[in-house]
Amino acid sequence: MLPTWIRHHLAALRALLLFTVLLGVVYPLAVFAVGRVPGLAAKADGSVVTVEGRVVGSSSLGQSFTDADGKPLRQYFQSRPSNAGDGYDPTASSAGNLGPESVVDSTEAPSLLTQVCARSKAVGELEGVSGARPFCTPGGVGAVLAVFGDRAKDGTVPRPTRVVSVNEQEGVAKAPFAATYRGVRVELARVGEDYAKGLVVPIKGDAPARPAVPADAVTASGSGLDPHISPEYAALQIKRVAQARRVAPAQVAALVRNNRTGRALGFMGEPAVNVLTLNIALDRRFPVNGAD
Repeated sequence: MLPTWIRHHLAALRALLLFTVLLGVVYPLAVFAVGRVPGLAAKADGSVVTVEGRVVGSSSLGQSFTDADGKPLRQYFQSRPSNAGDGYDPTASSAGNLGPESVVDSTEAPSLLTQVCARSKAVGELEGVSGARPFCTPGGVGAVLAVFGDRAKDGTVPRPTRVVSVNEQEGVAKAPFAATYRGVRVELARVGEDYAKGLVVPIKGDAPARPAVPADAVTASGSGLDPHISPEYAALQIKRVAQARRVAPAQVAALVRNNRTGRALGFMGEPAVNVLTLNIALDRRFPVNGAD
């Protein structure tokens, strides 16, 4: 009879060989075989999209439609923002890792609120609509005050002694978004000054609760690689794209509808529009000089 330690080692060796065959050979081959099933092969190969034999992208990965300077190409529908590398880098998939409490800009980077405000302003200017949204200044930064003074028991400052617009700097902004706050003149922020002791007060302003620029136009997806935009954001871009291609907006709207997807399994997620396939359809149906 074999010693106990040898039996244990043999049992471990048999388990190693078994799972090596199952997980190292059988399972990969089974997955590969499933990926070759008609209807699944294209997805397994990365959902690659080709135009005239040339690979132009993947229907599962977003990409930017901008010129060499990063400016939006007016003849194309624009994707949502991306925090993956320099934008839609599949090797650097990531989110911005900023939450709803990120409202005060730092010397290293703008806050999430300022990023949203700046994007909303830019999209509004591009599409010819108001980019105003709650808690944003007209200049496109977070409308946030640092309020100084003795604090009450509830944490408020009923009688401010100093008020600073922390996201608007001297030399950059001409004047603060609000002239006064509770009777105290609002100052522009000065480079190098520390306003951490002030009470942070975001100001909602009079922008509509439902802005003209939809949320997905100003926020990135969790992966930074989302190839879709909302039907609302697509609808906002129809007029501009139609003008750039010199066609009727109704013709562009029809292509948007053709590239719209519903909820997964009929109930998961939201309807969306694939930007890459839509822009390819535009180039095929309504080509313009320089469209690529």
